[in-house]
Amino acid sequence: MTWRWEYDPDEEYVVGGSPPAFVAEIEKQADELVRAAAAFYLDGSTYQEVGPKGNVVHVPGGFFLYLIVPRHECLYVHQVTYL
Repeated sequence: MTWRWEYDPDEEYVVGGSPPAFVAEIEKQADELVRAAAAFYLDGSTYQEVGPKGNVVHVPGGFFLYLIVPRHECLYVHQVTYL
């Protein structure tokens, strides 16, 4: 498996109606977070410890909430707020 990120439950629910430039910033930051998680959890599929807590990332125009699940080798973007 390879690390990835995705919207949870889906893109339309999470970012539907947000400006394209704002969504692009979210996706750029999600890519960076996935690269960092892949480096930190070298074999996430076998990870057995308590997973990291969710967090908030501020981007130009707002912020988003995400959760990293090492065993899924995935970062889930749960909520975005456009200000």
